[in-house]
Amino acid sequence: MMQRPAELEAIRSGEVDLAFRRWDRPRVKVGTQLRTGVGLLEVTSVDQVPVGRLRAEDARRCGAPSLAQLRAALAARSDRPVFRVGLRYAGRDPREQLRETVPTDQEIGEILARLDRLDAASPIGPWTRTTLRIIDANPEVRAPDLAAELGRPTAEFKRDVRKLKERGLTESLAIGYRLSPRGEKVLDHEDGPRRRAPRREGTPLPRTIGAPATRALRAVDVHTLEAVTGWRRADLAALHGVGPVALDRLTAALAERGLGFAGA
Repeated sequence: MMQRPAELEAIRSGEVDLAFRRWDRPRVKVGTQLRTGVGLLEVTSVDQVPVGRLRAEDARRCGAPSLAQLRAALAARSDRPVFRVGLRYAGRDPREQLRETVPTDQEIGEILARLDRLDAASPIGPWTRTTLRIIDANPEVRAPDLAAELGRPTAEFKRDVRKLKERGLTESLAIGYRLSPRGEKVLDHEDGPRRRAPRREGTPLPRTIGAPATRALRAVDVHTLEAVTGWRRADLAALHGVGPVALDRLTAALAERGLGFAGA
């Protein structure tokens, strides 16, 4: 169930708690937890509703500007029924805690055995260690660039990185990836310890601000939310690539941690 970044932020803040979809059948169940860029979302209800019974309150709760615009958005695929899906923010993604957990030697053996099984099942042959190594050597580099270096289609490369992320070995950044502490420990067990640049202290920039804003902030040496607090909102707005949407998402991410822009 795809949600735009702005919708995800609104659900996390509690401003939005409904979504409407045209499906041939329900695609989610009550109690399902969806992993998203802002954390876990829980499905609280799934009901089929006639378009004619939608009300202004439904539009408000799903973030639509008006009832007319909600109905217009649902005009496509009119041969399919409309489902009203209740949603709530259910907390941080548990993979965040997993990737910070350094495995024991026994756990490393279990992780490597799972990676071996992924390699054995792959039509392209072994790929797990190669992927871990290229991410380790090229943190914060775009997925298409990494995929091209390996001679792989970007979509397939991203799919495989997600498999490593499921195991807590990698983490996605606003641009590119990096190994998690867990992933570093596993790769060092295979290859021996490697000298790495020190990990930046602080909270990474939220992925929801988009690549243009991330590049603009990196260009002025702003890589974390804590570094954002040294800037006024108006000064960041003057940077090419940092638009109102990115600023709103930065504001929400700062507020979640009790932070704010300089001079706010």
